[in-house]
Amino acid sequence: MKTLVIVESPTKAKTISRFLGKDFIVESSYGHIRDLPSSTLGVDVEHNFEPKYVVPRKASAQVKKLKELAKKADEIILATDEDREGEAIAWHLAQALNLGVQKEKTETKETKKLKTRKKISPDKPHASEIKRIVFHEITKKAIETALQHPRGLDMNLVDAQQARRILDRIVGYKLSPFLWKKIVRGLSAGRVQSVAVRLIVDREREIEKFKPQEYWSITAHFDEKKPFTALLAAKDGQPLDKLAISSQTQANDIVADLTGASYGIQSIEKKEVKRAPPSPFTTSTLQQAASQRLGYSARQTMRLAQQLYEGIDIGEHGHTGLITYMRTDSLNLSADALSATHAYIVSTFGASYALEHPRTYKTKSKGAQEAHEAIRPTDVTRAPADIKQYLEKQQYKLYELIWQRFVSTQMPPAIFDATSVDIKSKGKKAAYIFHATGSVLKFDGFLKVYPIKTEDTLLPELSEGENLDLEHLEPKQHFTEPPPRYSEASLIKILEKNGIGRPSTYAPTIGTIQERNYVQKNEAKRFVPTEMGIMVTDMLVEHFPDIVDVTFTADMEETLDKIADGKEEWVPAIRAFYEPFEKLLEIKYKTVEKQTTDEPTDEVCEKCGKPMVIKNGRFGKFLACTGFPECKSTKRLPENTLGIKCPACKEGDLIQRRSKRGKLFYGCSAYPKCNFALWDRPTGETCPACNSMMVEKGKNIICSNKECANHIPNTVPEKEAENL
Repeated sequence: MKTLVIVESPTKAKTISRFLGKDFIVESSYGHIRDLPSSTLGVDVEHNFEPKYVVPRKASAQVKKLKELAKKADEIILATDEDREGEAIAWHLAQALNLGVQKEKTETKETKKLKTRKKISPDKPHASEIKRIVFHEITKKAIETALQHPRGLDMNLVDAQQARRILDRIVGYKLSPFLWKKIVRGLSAGRVQSVAVRLIVDREREIEKFKPQEYWSITAHFDEKKPFTALLAAKDGQPLDKLAISSQTQANDIVADLTGASYGIQSIEKKEVKRAPPSPFTTSTLQQAASQRLGYSARQTMRLAQQLYEGIDIGEHGHTGLITYMRTDSLNLSADALSATHAYIVSTFGASYALEHPRTYKTKSKGAQEAHEAIRPTDVTRAPADIKQYLEKQQYKLYELIWQRFVSTQMPPAIFDATSVDIKSKGKKAAYIFHATGSVLKFDGFLKVYPIKTEDTLLPELSEGENLDLEHLEPKQHFTEPPPRYSEASLIKILEKNGIGRPSTYAPTIGTIQERNYVQKNEAKRFVPTEMGIMVTDMLVEHFPDIVDVTFTADMEETLDKIADGKEEWVPAIRAFYEPFEKLLEIKYKTVEKQTTDEPTDEVCEKCGKPMVIKNGRFGKFLACTGFPECKSTKRLPENTLGIKCPACKEGDLIQRRSKRGKLFYGCSAYPKCNFALWDRPTGETCPACNSMMVEKGKNIICSNKECANHIPNTVPEKEAENL
């Protein structure tokens, strides 16, 4: 008896096949094997929004192979990932391979003795008769347990994914042509991406409108015999907030009032402060931490995490899955994993670093599936150093981060000895309190495996009533700062906080808005909207406010969650969105004027002599002839150079450009005469080893020559995110 097991990827198939015997054939679908057509809407809105799926050309050969294998198999098991996307892939496989009815004997000679598999209709028949297994980690135990507990297809999950796909297709397919007609061809809109761009545009406008407020602090520096500093905290018994001293005059008045004053310790408070470890990783917190600590993009993090999940060859152990499933918003941890971790901590670090009872976490995300687990190593005893030789550098760093974070969740809090001191002083006109704090790490606890930057702040031995010798008072000017621009980490955090998107959508959304040239990253790797991003957002906000409304989008995500839970039907949910949207779109086509953003210039067309104007295109501004369409002459605008001569031709300058897909690269201004180009930003330095151009790569500066291993630490400062 042969059993065919179908998964999404060949790597996953390779790992699983290690645990199964010769009676099993494990084959991959290579991702989705059906999708909506690229050339048409692909949704029959008149007949309950029935999707018209097709098998893409790139998948046809694999579908044919799977059909042949299915014919020879006695049993077929679908083992795709346990989320909406994985469930949908399993359903599409069942459709494409005509699965669905178990073999059954018939009693009449007129019919075939064996009915095998009837085609599933587009709705929900026979879903329970398809063998489906799920698991959260690719280990022998997990696979064997899954095979012992097969289930049918979960059509609620399929419907939720299908509803998301159809909603996104309707918005993109209907709204993008509107933007082409009213702004410029080639633009796109998306149900989640447009909200993400709006968040970035709104933040930019907050920054532009921000007016700094002046404020002053006054620091007391005490004598070098017992050197420490204290900050002015109260005046005449009233606490001073940050903005209380708003001018130099006020600050100088206080300093003058304290001239000749005496200082004494009013109170000292000493206590232990405990700092608990952060929760285990979900998809969003992993992406945030990898961005802050490792400099990885969300897309890069998910690519590496998928490799760790699906399996990597680790010597004598063969192809092994190293982490649990990486698309999750659950904080659950299995009892087996907690038990193994406790034993590992005791044997490795000692009993003082282990908890008496396992620490568990409550999932806060609305749509989280409690059956899932947080992201953790599949085997806690597989310490990062033990498998470092088998992993690529980036894989190792991400595995180390996941391993450290998980192990730390089962360790005691770090304990600090904290001291708080209030110092009183009587001026000529008022009484003042200065405040000083200090802390010293007493027990490192979870910090032993998950380092977070902490600095001891030492205070000298002091006693209540003790008089202090003032060295000097230091008034210092400050200004309030505007809200920071979003980084990848902070954008993911705000998307999750507002319920926009789900674990599987954060990375693709961030990638898409950059590829569409709606936002760019500045030198600090923070998102700045482009003129096109602002223009498209303004048009959507004015004419299609729901599409870019945070609450509306979050409510739609909640509706999709309800569909996944079987609490709501997908067709009425889509109809409730589509009907008012379609009517509004029809009105806006008739009433909205085309945006004209042409800027006059002194340039004259070399072909026809007519004036040229600056136009805004999908990939930025360019010069175009006003004689269009008779004259189609265009020119690049002069671009800001990097101040670096091209190392290839020695004539042109290196400039920042965008590819046809909107991706940033750095090329020679003499193109097409010289086609020198780099994906990574050049520094202007040459490699001392091979004389090639040095470039910025993440947190390092490396040689652009892939055959040269030379790299040096980057001088760009890294902000430590202490809570990640």
